[in-house]
Amino acid sequence: MTADNRSLITHTGWGFFPIAFVARLPFAMMVVGVLTLVVAQTGSVGLGGLTSAAVGVGVVVAGPAIGDAVDRFGQRRVLVPLGILNGLLLGAFPLVLLADAPEPAVLAVAAAIGLSAPQAAAMSRSRLMGIIRVRLSAERRPVTLSRVMSYESAADETAFVIGPFLVGILAAAIAPWAPIAIAAGLSLVFVTAFALHPSGLIAASATRTADEERAPVRAVLHPRILVLVAATFGVGMFFGATLTSLTALAQSAGDGVEAGLLYGLMGIGSAALALAVVLLPARFALRARWLVFGSVLAASAVGYAMADTLGFVIVMLLLMGLGVGPTLVTLFSIAGHRSPIGRSATTMTLLGSALTLAQALASAVTGAIAEAGDLRLAMALPTVAAVLVLVLGVVNLGLERRERRATTGPASSDATTFAADATPVR
Repeated sequence: MTADNRSLITHTGWGFFPIAFVARLPFAMMVVGVLTLVVAQTGSVGLGGLTSAAVGVGVVVAGPAIGDAVDRFGQRRVLVPLGILNGLLLGAFPLVLLADAPEPAVLAVAAAIGLSAPQAAAMSRSRLMGIIRVRLSAERRPVTLSRVMSYESAADETAFVIGPFLVGILAAAIAPWAPIAIAAGLSLVFVTAFALHPSGLIAASATRTADEERAPVRAVLHPRILVLVAATFGVGMFFGATLTSLTALAQSAGDGVEAGLLYGLMGIGSAALALAVVLLPARFALRARWLVFGSVLAASAVGYAMADTLGFVIVMLLLMGLGVGPTLVTLFSIAGHRSPIGRSATTMTLLGSALTLAQALASAVTGAIAEAGDLRLAMALPTVAAVLVLVLGVVNLGLERRERRATTGPASSDATTFAADATPVR
């Protein structure tokens, strides 16, 4: 297929974007939904955190393998069976829990949910990057890629905010099992619709085009990618620690289900600022955004840890949203530029897996601490995660400076491995 001067939307169609957005909601809802249901059914924040951790472990074990399979065989052949399987497992989870199944059985089903998670967000990024590569003219590619990364990251952040918020609303309005049941339906319908969308055929041609020049898997393990994976892991830790400490706080006030509603407050500023990132001037470099918004995240997390009234907690949650949304946008935008040739799905899936694993593990640790009666320590854990993200921003700055110095010498042997080396990260 030859490239042309038409816009991206003419190749995807308008219907792609709402389908792709809804398809990522089950992934955004499953960790929080599992945590909420287990806590409501058993009264144990510790077991809830452990169960959500099982989901995360499943995601990180299967995620990179799923990404590699998609890079090799295309999205349709991989996502259709995964979407159906994941929907069935999500639908079975409330039945297993409500039947008072033993804890190992509950944990096994939770792990299977993670293993089958389709990660539609990572696949959407990869698909759009493929379409840009094979269908858009060379003049359009850099600007379109930048806009796509901003939109996708904002959509991700919005989904990760809407997901927990929906869990809280549905659990409070219907029953604690309702969010997981609805996530199951969304997975069956919208993940399948996303997999079968005609845009997938265009992206498949990009996969075939990249077969001969695909970077080796080891390229994804380059420090410039791993620092992004680690920082995304930090953001996931922040999500998990915040959600679980809020769950414990709400439970101490008499109703653990309301934690999802409190968590949703963080998303007000988060989603708004994530969407506004595309309007930031180009001179506000991505590496600088990481440091600035990471600092906002860390400062507000300290305030959250020190909060002694519900009103102050709410204020801090709103401020935390101003940091976490743009930070996540920045990390995925840099990943879009640094993704190795032919490894976009692997790269994006690796970041998504790190986010979910960290969210789940932080939920388990925070839940255990809260269960032991130390709510104040549980509320301090988001600060640890936020500081980690900020420190990794400094590490990234050092890596970029080292690479710039290296380019003044002999060309690096892996310089052609990365798809966006001609589009430097600002």
